[in-house]
Amino acid sequence: MPANKFALLRYRIIDRCIRSKGRPYPSKEDLRTACEEALYGSDGERISMSTIDKDLWAMRNEGELGYYAPIKFDKAEGGYFYTESDFSIAEIPLNEDDLQAINMAAQTLFQFRDIPIFEQFGSAIEKIMDRMKISRSEDGEALDQIIQFESAPDYQGSEFLEPVFRAISERRTVRFDYQKFQSDQQKSYHLKPYILKEYRNRWYMIGRGAEDGRLLTFGLERIRDLQPTEERYHGLEGFDAEQFFKHAIGITVTNDKPMEVELEFDKQFAPYILTQPIHASQQVIEKSEDFVRVRLHVQLTIELVTTILAYADRVVVLKPRDLKEEVKAVLTKCLNLYGQDL
Repeated sequence: MPANKFALLRYRIIDRCIRSKGRPYPSKEDLRTACEEALYGSDGERISMSTIDKDLWAMRNEGELGYYAPIKFDKAEGGYFYTESDFSIAEIPLNEDDLQAINMAAQTLFQFRDIPIFEQFGSAIEKIMDRMKISRSEDGEALDQIIQFESAPDYQGSEFLEPVFRAISERRTVRFDYQKFQSDQQKSYHLKPYILKEYRNRWYMIGRGAEDGRLLTFGLERIRDLQPTEERYHGLEGFDAEQFFKHAIGITVTNDKPMEVELEFDKQFAPYILTQPIHASQQVIEKSEDFVRVRLHVQLTIELVTTILAYADRVVVLKPRDLKEEVKAVLTKCLNLYGQDL
């Protein structure tokens, strides 16, 4: 059974105590006290001797941990030591599965290396891949010949990722000009930035107006001349990112209440919808050999409409009526556009 986070912390503390040059050969009581002080301080919670016994056994024998720590008890010294003087659980070699997982993660991150906020990680990832010799498979075949990741395109506005990230971290307001796609005019804003969110290779900044307190969303590619200020704000003033986007598909959040949306997909698209839900609220309400019907609890936004349209003739909106009529209107307009050329 996998160790819980508190057990893993105790293993690290025990390892540190056993490796200590200043206080070698710690007793079981020394280990218990060190764990208790590190984890609970003066809060009065207790760690039993039996817990330390189990920890020592797990460090020596638990296969899932992979430590196989050479811990012995020295009767003359009255304490524990490693029979291998340079042993540490922090230096445990990674197995093949670990190496593959890290390699895939590194490759995923590496595609973002040209985005300013991620540039600092590029050399670190290269060092990891070089140090661990995992940039190629055993037969010399490059990973990108085995698995191909979706590449991140050049993104206008990525130069603002780092200053916005830093402003959010330091709770500083930002001032900037913003130009909507449908307008030739720029407007100035003073914002308390709360979170950065990526959606379909575009980055957005969500925050609260410093003067009026409204929650606002801005696409970074439409921002001009962003400047963090010396003015600080305290807390998120009731903003919870998980709750804020709970009923959203994409980036748009409105003041409207979420609605029950029912969609019917034909048998060819049913497996895709079942294995990759449109939204976290998706529930299957009926399934047959010919179709699958699902229910979503979401806000009716442009992203929902475009998501439905992406399935073309493989989906039918069953409810609500307003959504059905909106999708129908878009499809009718498309048909009229093509009809002009017929």
